[in-house]
Amino acid sequence: MKVTIYHNPRCSKSRQTLDLLTGQGVHPEVINYLDTPPTAAELERILQMLGLEPRGLMRQKEAEYAELGLDDPALDRGALIEAMVQHPRLIERPIVICGKHAAIGRPPEKILEILQP
Repeated sequence: MKVTIYHNPRCSKSRQTLDLLTGQGVHPEVINYLDTPPTAAELERILQMLGLEPRGLMRQKEAEYAELGLDDPALDRGALIEAMVQHPRLIERPIVICGKHAAIGRPPEKILEILQP
């Protein structure tokens, strides 16, 4: 089964999650999402797999979150997703996708749940 990780090599949790995957014999497609951010449609699909609303996938402590006023309750789903596309640092990491399932590697062991057939 194809496994994909949205990875930030500077993030210790992301590195630990990638190491955990390879330790399980999984060789995922690695997407450095800061260089290749997901599209709005990809984010929508990821949100559905995670069962989250956009703010649940956002790093709300990042400076851009406050600078862009993303805590405004009037912002709709599309505006929040577009903010993540334009500012990928806002996306929580790492995200691992395996088939129709996804998990955020916080803690890294959380991804083991979706690797089981």
